Amino acid sequence: MPAITLPDGSIRTFDGTVTGTTIASSIGAGLARAALAMEVDGKLVDIATPIENDAQVRFITRKDDEALEMIRHDAAHVLAEAVQTLWPETQVTIGPSIKDGFYYDFARDKPFTPDDFAAIEKKMAELITKDTDFTREVWDRDEAIRFFEKNGEHFKAELIRDLPEDEVISIYRQGEWLDLCRGPHLRSTADVGNAFKLMRVAGAYWRGDHRNPMLTRIYGTAWRDKKELKAYLQRLEEAEKRDHRRIGRDMDLFHIQEEAVGQIFWHQKGWRLYSTVQDYMRRIQERYEYQEVRTPQLVDRALWEASGHWDKYREHMFIATVEDEDKTLALKPMNCPCHVQIFRHGLRSYRELPLRMAEFGACHRYEPSGSLHGIMRVRGFTQDDAHIFCTDDQIAEETARFVTMLGEVYKDFGFESFRVKFSDRPETRAGSDEVWDRAEGSLKRACEMVGVDYELNPGEGAFYGPKLEFVLTDAIGRDWQCGTLQVDYVLPERLDASYIGEDSARHRPVMLHRAILGSFERFLGILIEQYAGKFPLWLAPTQVVVASIVTDAADYARDVAQQLRQAGLHVETDTRNEKINAKVREHSLARVPVILVVGRREAEEQTVSMRRLGDQAQKVMPLAEAVTTLSSEALAPDIARKKNALKP
Repeated sequence: MPAITLPDGSIRTFDGTVTGTTIASSIGAGLARAALAMEVDGKLVDIATPIENDAQVRFITRKDDEALEMIRHDAAHVLAEAVQTLWPETQVTIGPSIKDGFYYDFARDKPFTPDDFAAIEKKMAELITKDTDFTREVWDRDEAIRFFEKNGEHFKAELIRDLPEDEVISIYRQGEWLDLCRGPHLRSTADVGNAFKLMRVAGAYWRGDHRNPMLTRIYGTAWRDKKELKAYLQRLEEAEKRDHRRIGRDMDLFHIQEEAVGQIFWHQKGWRLYSTVQDYMRRIQERYEYQEVRTPQLVDRALWEASGHWDKYREHMFIATVEDEDKTLALKPMNCPCHVQIFRHGLRSYRELPLRMAEFGACHRYEPSGSLHGIMRVRGFTQDDAHIFCTDDQIAEETARFVTMLGEVYKDFGFESFRVKFSDRPETRAGSDEVWDRAEGSLKRACEMVGVDYELNPGEGAFYGPKLEFVLTDAIGRDWQCGTLQVDYVLPERLDASYIGEDSARHRPVMLHRAILGSFERFLGILIEQYAGKFPLWLAPTQVVVASIVTDAADYARDVAQQLRQAGLHVETDTRNEKINAKVREHSLARVPVILVVGRREAEEQTVSMRRLGDQAQKVMPLAEAVTTLSSEALAPDIARKKNALKP
C-alpha cells in the first residue's frame, strides 16, 4: 500500500502498485489532463511508470522547465520517425535535446539539405496529430542487437554493444516506430505540440571521431507554444543583426584567414578598441593592487608535467621541439604554472600575502576547426588573468574584494547585473577528497561571508579546484560566462610554492585563479554584439568624424579634427567632394557615434553642427563647447569617476 507524498505535504495511499496517471486522476481531472511526466523521489520518469513503494511525487506540467527539455527530446524522436518514413534507407544514430532545441544525426548516402525541411516538417506534424503513445519496453541485450542489425541499424547495434553489461536496454515505441532511449518521455506525440521548426543541417562524425563515418545532423527548435517559438526566432533574427563577424567587417575591426586558423588579424580600429579595454583593465588592476607580470610563451614540457596540465590538456597544446637540445616545448595554454614560478623566485614572507599577480597573458589552445567561431572561440587569445597567493584566512576577504572589482568592471561595460554558479569537483581531478572538501568548504564559506548567492553547477569545477563562474546577460537575453574565481590547494603543492609564516616555518599558500573578462577576444565579441557596434563614446574606435559640406570648409574641418585630437579623441575627417547626406549615411552605417558637420557658416562663426548616431536632429554649438563636451564624454568611466572625485 504505497503512500504518495505530494509537494504540498499531503499524502495519498493506494491499495497496490500505482502509476502517475492514476495518482493525477485521483487528485483531479485538470491535473490528469495537464500532467506530462513526474518526478519520483527526485528522479524524472514517465507518467506511466509504476510506483510500488512509498514515494515523494511531483508532477511535471507544460509550464515546468523539465517539460520543455522533454518536448525537445520527443521532437527529436518524431523527427527521426519522419525521416525514416520518408527515406526508409536512412539509419538513425543519436538525437538529444540541447539548449533551445534538439538535433538528430542520420546516416544516408545523400546528405540532407534545408530543401528537405518542408517535407520533414509536414510529416512531423502528421505524426504529432496522430497522438501516438510513447511506451517503454525493456529488451534483452542480444535480442536488441539482433533486431537493429537485422533492420540495417548498425549504429544502434554498436551503441548497445558498448553499453555497460549491467545497463538496462530500454526501448521506446511510438506506434510501429521505435528507438533505443533511456527516457523519460511525454505521454504521446501530441504533447510535443506544434511549436517546432527545423533550423539547419551540419556534418558530424559518428561519435565525434574524424576517423568515423560522416553523418548529417539536422538541428531543430521546439517550444511550449507558438508564442515562445516566435519570440525565439525574433531573438535569432536580432542576434544575426548583431553578429560580431559582420559588424567587425562593416567597422573594419579585424579579419581571419586560412593562413592563421583561429587567430585574429586586428586592424587599426579593432586594435584601438582592444587597447582601450586593456588600458582600462590595467588601471583597474593597479587600483586594486595587482602586480603586472609577463611570462614566456614557450615553456618546457617538464613544467606542464609537474603541474598536471600535460596529462589534462596535452591534446589542446601546440608543441615545438628543439632538436639540438632534445627538448619538447609547449606554447602555454594558460598562465598559472608560470605565475607560480615567479612566486617561487626568492623567499616569500607571510607579510607579502595576499600577493596579487596579474598578466595579460597570450595563450594558445588547439580547438577543432569546426568549433571555431569568429573571435568568440579561437586558438590564440589573451586572458586578463591573475592569481592571488594568500592564506586560508584571507580567502573570504579576497573573494569579497574580487566580487566588488568584477561588479565595477561589468557595470562600466554596460552590464548591470550578473549571476553566479558554484562549480564543484569534476570526476577527473587532481588532489585528494580531503583537499577538495577543504577547497569547496573554503569557497562556500567565503560566499556566505560576503553575501554571494549562487546556483550549484555540479561536476564543472577545474581539475585542480572548485570555482565560481560569473554569468552576464546581454541586451537580447543571452547568457555569457566570463569571469571566474577558483580556489586551488593543488598547484602550490605540485610546484612546491611556499612562504615563511609568522612561526618561521614554511607553509603552502592558497592560490586563487581569477579572471573578469575571460579572454579579450571573446569579451570584445560579446561587447560588439551587446552594443550592435554602437559603442558608448569611450569605447568607440572612431569617436568623431568631421565632415565638410563644401570644399571651402575643408581647412576648417581639419582644424576642428586637430583640436579634438589634442583633447584626446579618435577623430577622422571627411572632406571628399560628396553630398553631405551621403557622408552622414556612410558614417552612420559605420556606427560612428558623433558626426560634426561643417560648412562656410560654421567656418566663419567657429561652430559645428553635431549629429549623434541614431538621432536625426542636429545641434549647432561653438567649437570650444563641442571639444569640451565630447572630451568629457569620451573619458573612460574609471577616469571620469576619479576626475569627479577631485572636483571641489
